[in-house]
Formats: sequence, structure tokens, C-alpha cells
Amino acid sequence: MKYAEETFPDVESLRVAMDKADYLASSGLAVALFCAFKLNQPLLLEGEPGVGKTEAAKVFARVLKTELIRLQCYEGIDLSEAVYEWNYPKQLLAIRVAEAEQHHIDDHDLFTEDFLIERPLLRALRHQGEMPSVLLVDEVDRSDDEFEAFLLELLGESTITIPELGTFRSDHPPVVILTSNRTRDLHDALKRRCIYHWITYPDVETTISILRRHIPEASTTLLSQSATAVNRIREISHLQKPPGMAETIDWVKALMLLGVDSIADSNPPVTWGSLVKYREDLEIVESVLRGTG
Repeated sequence: MKYAEETFPDVESLRVAMDKADYLASSGLAVALFCAFKLNQPLLLEGEPGVGKTEAAKVFARVLKTELIRLQCYEGIDLSEAVYEWNYPKQLLAIRVAEAEQHHIDDHDLFTEDFLIERPLLRALRHQGEMPSVLLVDEVDRSDDEFEAFLLELLGESTITIPELGTFRSDHPPVVILTSNRTRDLHDALKRRCIYHWITYPDVETTISILRRHIPEASTTLLSQSATAVNRIREISHLQKPPGMAETIDWVKALMLLGVDSIADSNPPVTWGSLVKYREDLEIVESVLRGTG
């Protein structure tokens, strides 16, 4: 894989490229991405919702200047939605044309690539380009055991088998990034094939840096106070959903919309609906930040 040898000579060059694309990758994440790319191994990113797992895959595709192909997993996802399906209307039309012209048509005439509809996994495997595609298998923990088992062929051998057509093997395997919110434990067989990295919530200074990139017009005071408040909220052990970076950015934007330059001089609870999403969490957050909890 010559492209892998020539792209990102070291971890720092990859981290800098991600930084220029407005993603502050930790040293651990930069190492994981670097190894996954250079060794052609899938990367499994786990962490709480909102820590930047999906965004990491999107930005990595941008810095590679290649196509991002995303498969959003959910309970009950099957091969027809993830890998391929047959174009039944086109097959039916072919049958009718053959009957009208009194031509005999066999099953093998109908199950060819002319009638094949590629879904994300097959499209990523057959991607043609100077660089391999980045295949994002998002929230794989939402899928079921059967689908997870199917992924093993793709992850382990960079192949997909279609019974009617045989096995497709990629000359330029995609860069595979799987994400999981850990709503359930993934099987050891899948994890064994992947490089693993856990993404944590950013600390106060990193949160400030991320906020400044997304909301450069915000004051230093507001960014510092917001980042500190959010990190205090995340330390509350019994929240149903601690705020991620997306919610934090929304909160600061709401504060600015209302003309708030300093949380200490305002009444922020009216904006907490941008930050926390459960009534019970709202009550806990208000209590803690007001010093009554």
C-alpha cells in the first residue's frame, strides 16, 4: 500500500492535519488513527455519546481527501440495507421484455452486476480512487449479534461474499472506523480484529479550545466559564446523559444569542435546555450549579 507509506510519515503529521481540519485529536487518538491507517486494521472507537467519535471519522476522511461512506447501524439492520440488494423492479422488467420477445431467461441472467444495488459496505469495498475510502460503521453496538458476526469477514479479510456472484476482494481496502456508545458489549471476535481506543470527555482547556474554533466570536470569559461549568456537570455521577461537545456548543451559542457575556452575571437556567435533555437532569444541574445540591 504505497499510499499508506507516503501519507502521514509520523503520528505528529497526522495530528497536525486533523488540527488544521478543526479537530483536536488527543495523542492517544492520533496514535490509534495512525496505526489503523498504516497497518490496515479496523479502528474501534468507544466512548460516551458526544465525545467526537463520528466526527473523528469524518475529519479523517477530509484529511485523506477521500470519500466517507457511512453506515448508520440500528436494531434489525440486515444485509439488504448494509451490503447489497437486487434491483427487483429492473429484474421484473427484464423478465417482461424477454417474454414479449419470446426469449428464454434464466436465473443466472437476472442475478448479475447489472441488477446489483450496492449498499455502504460493498460500495466501500469496491471504491475506486487514489486513496481508499473511509468506511464509518456508526453505533455498531445498536446492531444485533447476527450483523456483528457478518462484519467479521469484512474486517478480517476485506472481502464480501454474495452467493450469486462470488467473493469480492478489495485491492485497496477501506479504512474502517467503527464507533460504539457501549449500549451493549461487542463480541471478542470483533474486538480482536480492531485497534481499540476509548475517547474521553475533553478537559477544561481542550473544551475551551474546541469552543473557540466553533464560536470564535465568544468572549474568553464566557468560554472559560462555560467549559468549567460543563466539566462540573459531567462529574455528576447520576446524570442520565452528561452533555457532549455538541450540546456544549449549542449552549454557548444560546447564551450569546441572549446577550450573556458572563454566566456569573446572568441567570443561565433558561438556557440549560440546550445542554441537558432530561427533566431529572435539569433539576440536578440547577441544584448543583446554584450550590444547593
